[in-house]
Amino acid sequence: MKNEDLVTHPSHYQSTSGLEVRTVMEAFTEDLYGIFAVDTANVIKYICRWSKKGTPILDLMKARDYIDHLISKVEEKEKEKESK
Repeated sequence: MKNEDLVTHPSHYQSTSGLEVRTVMEAFTEDLYGIFAVDTANVIKYICRWSKKGTPILDLMKARDYIDHLISKVEEKEKEKESK
């Protein structure tokens, strides 16, 4: 594999059909903004690649960390709405 492929199209970010994680990330975060988009995109990234890269437990832990962070941000936003 060429170096360019390792940067732009690494195999651990592609499904067997060729679907790329970045395409999925864009589709599922297009209506989000800020940290909500960032956290959601990172959850998608780590969940999609955990079984393809050499660090399965680490990637699952990273996904969980982003989910926990996203939950805290959504809870903060809900509390802000309730106080208004």
